[in-house]
Amino acid sequence: MKQKVIAIVGPTAVGKTKLSIEIAKQFNGEIISGDSMQIYRGMDIGTAKITEGEKLGIPHYMLDIKDPSDNFSVADFQHHVTDHIETISSKGHLPIIAGGSGLYIQSALYNYNFSNDARDNELTLELEQDLDKFGAAYLHERLQKIDPHQAVKIHPNNHRRLIRAIEIYETTGKTMSAFQAEQKESPYDPIFIGLEMEREMLYNRINTRIDQMVQNGLLYEVHQLYVRGLEDCQSMRGIGYKEFIPYFKGEYDLDYAIELLKRNSRRFAKRQYTWFKNKMDVAWYSVTPDTIGEKFRTILRDLAGMLG
Repeated sequence: MKQKVIAIVGPTAVGKTKLSIEIAKQFNGEIISGDSMQIYRGMDIGTAKITEGEKLGIPHYMLDIKDPSDNFSVADFQHHVTDHIETISSKGHLPIIAGGSGLYIQSALYNYNFSNDARDNELTLELEQDLDKFGAAYLHERLQKIDPHQAVKIHPNNHRRLIRAIEIYETTGKTMSAFQAEQKESPYDPIFIGLEMEREMLYNRINTRIDQMVQNGLLYEVHQLYVRGLEDCQSMRGIGYKEFIPYFKGEYDLDYAIELLKRNSRRFAKRQYTWFKNKMDVAWYSVTPDTIGEKFRTILRDLAGMLG
C-alpha cells in the first residue's frame, strides 16, 4: 500500500498552520512546511513562520535550512520533501505537508521529473542576457510559441521559471508541460484538505495579519537582509520582502509599501485558491473565525475515516 500523506492547502492567513498542529496531535503526525520561503534563516516574520512555542513539541521539517543568499528550486524542494516523507513514515508516523504553493506541493507529491540533467549554464546565461536586452515580454512570447500551456501558468515577471521552461525545451526537445503530463501517478496516497473563507473576511484577515507583522518588526527584519546586500537574491523576491526594497531606496513611502504588500498578498491568496480549485482533488472546508474550531473537529472526524 502507498504511504498516506496529508496536504493542507488553501489561501494565506486562512488557518492552515493551526490545523496542521491539530492533525499531528490527533494522528501521531510530523509536519513538513510546504512554504518555499520558510526554508530561509532570518526570514521569520514576513513568512509567518511557526514559532517554537506554537509547535507544541511536534517535529517540523523544511524550516531554516538555507541562508537567504542561497537559491532553492522546485526540484530541490521535491527532493527534500521526498526524503522527509520517507523519514517520517519509517517511524510509523503520518507525514503532513502544511501550506505552500500549488506547483511545489504538486511536484513533491507527484514526483515530477524536472530534468536536472538538462541544465545548461551557457544557455541560461544567454537567456538571462536576452531578458536584460529585450525584456520579459520577449521571452514570454518565445515560451508561448514553444509551450503555450506553461505560458498561461507562468507570469512574465517570474523570470526564473520563464527561463527554466525555455531551457528545458531547448536542451531536451520536450516541453515542461510534456514532462509534467507524463507524471500524473503519485507514489503516495495523498489526501488534500483545503481551507477556504469568504473573500472579504479573508482579505480583512490578511490586512490585519500584515499590520501585526509590521508591529512585530517586519521592517527591521527586511532591512537586516537589505543591508547584507541580498537585494537581488531569490529569497528577497518573495512577497513580504520585495515590497520594502524601493522604500529603503526612497522611491516611495512606508504607507505605500505596506499597502502594496497587502495588495500582493490578497492577489496571491486568490491565485493559490484558484490553482488548487482547478488542479487538485481537494476536500474543501469553509471556515470563519467563529466556526474554525468546530470545522477542525469535523475535519479530524473525516480524516479518521479516510486514514482508516
